[in-house]
This record gives sequence, structure tokens and C-alpha cells, in this order.
Amino acid sequence: MTLFDRLRHDAGTDWHDYVEHEFVHALGAGNLPPSAFRYYLEQDYLFLFHFARAYALAAFKADTIEDMRAAAETMRLILEVEMGMHVKYCAGWGLTEQAMRALPEDRANMAYTRYVIERGLAGDALDLHTALAPCVIGYGIVGRALERDPDTLRAGNPYSEWIAMYAGAEYQAIVKSAGERLDRLWARRGNEARYAALLATFRDACRLESAFWQMGLDHAARPQQG
Repeated sequence: MTLFDRLRHDAGTDWHDYVEHEFVHALGAGNLPPSAFRYYLEQDYLFLFHFARAYALAAFKADTIEDMRAAAETMRLILEVEMGMHVKYCAGWGLTEQAMRALPEDRANMAYTRYVIERGLAGDALDLHTALAPCVIGYGIVGRALERDPDTLRAGNPYSEWIAMYAGAEYQAIVKSAGERLDRLWARRGNEARYAALLATFRDACRLESAFWQMGLDHAARPQQG
């Protein structure tokens, strides 16, 4: 069993509530309120900015040249590739990069991104990558599950491109690499005395992921100005 598999198994309902969230099921059914998804996209742009910072911290915390290079490359990919892809995708929803940069951060966004960075600052590379794992690996699991689910709406689903992106081979390669990195760090730095603290970090991150989904639903439920 990989470290990630052990963590998600032991996280129990925190993991389940994240990957089986109402927001996720609505993506598959194609009936997620567009305003919920738009708000999620807006906040996800700001989220990526801070996750790039987290990988800069991962490079600083790395204790091998290979892990330093991997963290630096991931930061580059977030800034140059993933954010570019996000901006292009958001354009189809009428969102511009300039407008997204000017948005205030939602409290759920601030709580999650600052938590991840705090875990890296307070701990070591293993702590940081454990905090990152529910997002980096979890999105691949969510995307693949939706793609394989026979109940997922195929034709006319406005979120099919999002599902395909995270279920696709390119993102699944990122998932595989992140899982392998977590196992390498566990082999070098982990021991059973540390596991309870790592599980607590993982569970916190899962709950913050759930809150990030819920953020979009809550926004759609509020009366909109205009």
C-alpha cells in the first residue's frame, strides 16, 4: 500500500466527503449551477498562484537535487502551463485573467492555501507534500472516477472538458509522479511515530478541499447583485 492509499483509507469520512461532494456529483450530472462553477473557476485562478508559492517552498525544503528540480519544474508548470490553460478555459466562461487577478480571495481559498504553506513552513518536505496530496492526487482521482462513472452525463455536459482534463493522461502522469514523490519522502523521512501527524494534516486538507467545493455552491445560493 502506498502512503497516499494508506492516508486516504485512514482519513475515512473526510476523504469520502471530499471526493463524493455534492459539487462533484453535480459536475458529473451536468447540473451544477453555472454561477457556482464560475465562482469556483475565479477562485481557482488565485488558488494556483498560491500553490505555485507552495512548490517554491517545496524546492527550498527539498533535501535532494532531484526533489529540488521536481519542485521547481512543478512551479514552472503551474505558472507557465496550468495557469495558461486555466485562463484559456475560463475565457469560454467569459472570464479574463485581468479580472480574476483583481478579485478578492474567498475565505475558503485563503484558509486552504495558507494552511498548506503553513504546514510546509512549520514542517519538512514530507509535511508539505502530504498537505498538497489531496489536491494534486485527489483531483486526478475525482476526474477519473467521473469519467468512468456510467451515470456521468456525456452529451451536452458543460463540464465535460473539465472532467476530461483531470481524467486525461497528462494529469494522470502528474498524479503518478506526486504519489511516487510522497513514497520517496516517506522512505527517507517517515516513521510510524510521524504517521498520526501526517494523517491529521491529510484530513485537514481533505476538509479544506470540501470547503472549496462548498464555496462555489454557497456563492450560487446567495442572492446575486445585478
